[in-house]
Amino acid sequence: MKFGVVVFPGTWSEHDTFYAVHDVLDQPARLVWHKETDISDCDAIVLPGGFSYGDYLRTGAIARFSPIMDSVKRFAQDGGPVIGICNGFQVLCEAGLLPGALVKNEHLEFRCEWVNLRVERTDTPFTNAASEGQILRVPISHGEGNWQADEETVRRVEEAGQVLLRYADNSGTVSAATNPNGSINGIAGLVNEAGNVLGLMPHPEKASEELIGGEDGNVLFKSMIRSAAASVA
Repeated sequence: MKFGVVVFPGTWSEHDTFYAVHDVLDQPARLVWHKETDISDCDAIVLPGGFSYGDYLRTGAIARFSPIMDSVKRFAQDGGPVIGICNGFQVLCEAGLLPGALVKNEHLEFRCEWVNLRVERTDTPFTNAASEGQILRVPISHGEGNWQADEETVRRVEEAGQVLLRYADNSGTVSAATNPNGSINGIAGLVNEAGNVLGLMPHPEKASEELIGGEDGNVLFKSMIRSAAASVA
């Protein structure tokens, strides 16, 4: 499975992401500059973390207009798997590929720490290597990770089962105490209605090896690889 890792001006996690999928998981991968438009050689697209265009205007607001994003939209509309991490999540929301918006953390503080994530579903391209209710330990690093939406959107997202990951404690309990940014219902990651576009604030690429604190983040990438293998079997 070949991963395309998109690089915007201000992106800073592209090499960590490339390392996780290419060096740790032994998958073909390449960096995709934001001015490119041809991603036909890629089987999956990753929008990594960072501060695209310095986060001027709003997080992800300028990146959505980069030439590459028209190709990413078509790729997603054709069913291709797309994962947006941190700033990538923000870009996906700004581009209309995911519902809601990411705003300033409720406490107005930048948070860089390890969190626990409860897996809500395992029947998706991003979580099929996990078990339902499994707790993943993955770090966050953001100041605007507070997912918000109107009541109708929240209701629709919850009823459709679009929430894949929630902030929780070690036992899987979701509460205000386990929520690092104020995100509605403790939502840490969600998919589009078709299930092939995932946005999450935590950084799975920074949890790829025990040497750096753990390898739970690999569960998401391994799921994508397994899903791709199943589709051609």
